[in-house]
Amino acid sequence: MKITEFKVLTFDVVGTLIDFEAGVLNATRSLGGEKARSLSDDEIFAPYLRGREIFYGRSSYAMRDVYLYMTKELGLDSSELAADSFQLAMIRHPAFQDSADALRRLRKRFRLVAMTNADRTAFSAYSDTLGNPFHDSVTCDETGCAKPDPNFFAFNKGRQSAFGYKQSEILHVAQSQYHDIGIAKKLGYATCWIERRQELKGFGGTPVPGKVEIPDFHFATLAQLADAVDAELGAASMRQDNHA
Repeated sequence: MKITEFKVLTFDVVGTLIDFEAGVLNATRSLGGEKARSLSDDEIFAPYLRGREIFYGRSSYAMRDVYLYMTKELGLDSSELAADSFQLAMIRHPAFQDSADALRRLRKRFRLVAMTNADRTAFSAYSDTLGNPFHDSVTCDETGCAKPDPNFFAFNKGRQSAFGYKQSEILHVAQSQYHDIGIAKKLGYATCWIERRQELKGFGGTPVPGKVEIPDFHFATLAQLADAVDAELGAASMRQDNHA
């Protein structure tokens, strides 16, 4: 199986292209007061995940309540200003350093489709941060559900089929084993795991999966995926030259 055999790359956005973990950690430590600055990453992520499970609504407004939940557990600044600032920070997450350039390179070869649990408001901000690289996008607003719900993938499958693309022509690219890789493999998609936490322990700000699935392709960064595509294209070009 070669990456260049696919026509469509579908992307998880938050965690794969957008560094939400850095965003959560930086916002918590800058807004939560003196105590927050001494907390470890795991001490922040644990209540964040619990809060997000309780307040699972649209990311463009639910993160305020997630922060207030965190402050109760951790004893941090729970002022209205801090909560509102945390919410605003959540749609201003930074992109991973390699994301925008890698997407620009991949766009030359593939149809790029965002598949994100973010709502349309938050996704619009993330897409702008990335340089608006997508040909198409699917958010929780359209699907009425969130990954790992199979209906999210079914919605996108139908949407892409309307443009003439088959499931066998789609490669799903994601960081989260819990939200994406596991369910995508179960549904028969080819998968590419961008293991952003490859040098770190645990699963950080992402829920722990029941099982770590082996993907079809596995890279630590998106740049490595783009490099692999370039390598395949280069090898194909050399074979053509040799047969000319």
